[in-house]
Amino acid sequence: MAASAPAMALPGSQAEPRPDAELVRLCQNGTVAAFEDLVRRHQQRVFALVAGILRRPQDVEDVAQQVFLKAYLGLGRFDQRAAFSTWLYKIAVNECWDYLRKKKVRPLVYEADLSEEQVSQLDGIMSSERPPQNPRDRAEIRQLLEKVLDALPEQDRQLLLLKEVEGFTVQELADMLRLNVNTVKVRLFRARGRIVQASRRRIRASGSSDARPASRPERKD
Repeated sequence: MAASAPAMALPGSQAEPRPDAELVRLCQNGTVAAFEDLVRRHQQRVFALVAGILRRPQDVEDVAQQVFLKAYLGLGRFDQRAAFSTWLYKIAVNECWDYLRKKKVRPLVYEADLSEEQVSQLDGIMSSERPPQNPRDRAEIRQLLEKVLDALPEQDRQLLLLKEVEGFTVQELADMLRLNVNTVKVRLFRARGRIVQASRRRIRASGSSDARPASRPERKD
């Protein structure tokens, strides 16, 4: 099988979708089409996960292709004690961190790559007490949000973005990153807290600015 073949999504059948476990067994018995079904089913989530860790779109494409290739080559050793999705996402996380170590670049620098929808999801944490009323406020919140994210520890930032932006569950994050569920919850709470604190400081500063008396005009004799 060619290296790029696993990541190709072929047209699916009209039959009732088979569970992952059955597709895995078929693939382990030599049915390549079964793996193509698995790829088609999980590729969107894998790309989202990889994009949540890496920065450049071309890196996401390359690493995601490598994730599916490694999964295909390693499927014979997969014993199904864990869900296929969990096993696949672990491969994706490991591939991302291996890539970053080799490139010696910093992960999770979203900056202007955040879509408006993604910004809104994170703004929900920051703006819960005072939702932005105009574009200027939203731009200010976005700038502050990026600054807070950049100041978070690497793993805390990774957890927050994968949870709030990409929609992974706490259990999925724990399985993927080999962390205790409570550890994931604590780190998410800490990361959210940093964002809320930054938002409250902004609100206090804005309130102080609004409360300042207007300067009196100079008298003209």
